[in-house]
Amino acid sequence: MNPAPTSVDPAQRYQAQARLVEALSQELPAHALLWHAEDTVPYECDGLTAYRQRPLLVALPETEAEVAAVLRICHGLQVPVVARGAGTGLSGGAMPHAAGVTLGLAKFKRILQIDPLARTARVQCGVRNLAISEAAAAHGLYYAPDPSSQIACTIGGNVAENSGGVHCLKYGLTLHNVLRVRGFTMAGEAVEFGSEALDAAGLDLLSLIVGSEGMLAVITEVLVKLTPKPQLARCIMASFDDVRKAGEAVAQIIAAGIIPAGLEMMDKPMTAAVEDFVHAGYDLSAEAILLCESDGTPEEVAEEVGRMKAVLTASGATRIEISQDEAQRLRFWSGRKNAFPASGRISPDYMCMDSTIPRKNLAAILLAIAEMEKKYQLRCANVFHAGDGNLHPLILFDGSDPDQLRRCEEFGAEILETSVALGGTVTGEHGVGVEKLNSMCVQFSAEEREQMFGIKRAFDPAELLNPGKVIPTLHRCAEYGRMHVSRGLLAHPDLPRF
Repeated sequence: MNPAPTSVDPAQRYQAQARLVEALSQELPAHALLWHAEDTVPYECDGLTAYRQRPLLVALPETEAEVAAVLRICHGLQVPVVARGAGTGLSGGAMPHAAGVTLGLAKFKRILQIDPLARTARVQCGVRNLAISEAAAAHGLYYAPDPSSQIACTIGGNVAENSGGVHCLKYGLTLHNVLRVRGFTMAGEAVEFGSEALDAAGLDLLSLIVGSEGMLAVITEVLVKLTPKPQLARCIMASFDDVRKAGEAVAQIIAAGIIPAGLEMMDKPMTAAVEDFVHAGYDLSAEAILLCESDGTPEEVAEEVGRMKAVLTASGATRIEISQDEAQRLRFWSGRKNAFPASGRISPDYMCMDSTIPRKNLAAILLAIAEMEKKYQLRCANVFHAGDGNLHPLILFDGSDPDQLRRCEEFGAEILETSVALGGTVTGEHGVGVEKLNSMCVQFSAEEREQMFGIKRAFDPAELLNPGKVIPTLHRCAEYGRMHVSRGLLAHPDLPRF
């Protein structure tokens, strides 16, 4: 059951569009409103390109007052609103609503303040992730969360999805690096979550808004923590002739009390794709490689690298290479950072899954995915945030072939179900959006989903902000359950039967 585009009667669409244009033209200049087909097509999807939908209208405000005005007008007209940053999300979280407004926030790109003493940066929601570190570099500081799309993704989107990155094991996700968020409710009311202090009065609503996928409020400003740049960083590339040994090595590193700055895993198909693209120096004979980074003072790095090397050797590493300078370290990481574009070079389309499992089960999920490749007759390249068990299998397919898309969807659903059966969850850092709506039915009961809807209604009673995303309805889950079982797709009989 695909996330199908919302159907709207053409005559009704035209009338609603004309009404919206007239109302919003009172608050926004003409160049900030897009409604002709050729102007709205670029907004029809985010990084999940398999599903597309043109919005009724795109609004491009430049000030908070304009954001509030758009929301108030849409609230009064009962028009859905989907907030959008750079559109780099991978779960369809920014896919438009056919009868709604896409609220583009890319023009909110000012860095408002860098405070080197407090080690904070106050930025607008459209500031690129990497731009924060570039601005803070003069003070010996940087913003630690580093998603692979950090050159393009925005901090507002990072907050919405609770993004991580290759260094999240040591430095945490977006949630752990944000102090305060400012934004607006669907009714256009200004709200703030968190504070500049270590704690905020009342309930911890900051933890609720981070990762809420644009369903509770529209984020316009963020206060982030900055981290001192380490004196030194070294990256180990370790090769393994068996994915089980690589998975066990990850568990052994953490069991030894070592928390690397980064701990990533890539399988053989992925290293081959990446090496052909960026020439990172990867071992193409290995069944899996680990990238393990240590940072800190030279003394700390030397001691930690020595300990990690001992664990990797004992775990069966066939080759260990340590970066000798900063250029080589960055080259090792360039391969991991370019895993997604490298996959785009070897396949017309790919669907990047995102689930989490206990670290001890890394090998089990890899072996299960290998069997699924045979079952669905599709290739899958794997790259993991291995240190925290966050998986990113990339299923390769041709989107022009409806049967391949169907098999890809079923392949992805089985990966997510298997993750749940292994003690994990259906999502890690990419969010649910529309991609994992069906899989939410597998993990969460009707009662749990209703509690989620209760939170949604407390912030947005009319359910106009990013509607139809993240939380599946009881009807949808019942329909998915019937289809799922009738096709014999349920991978694990002990999972909930909807």
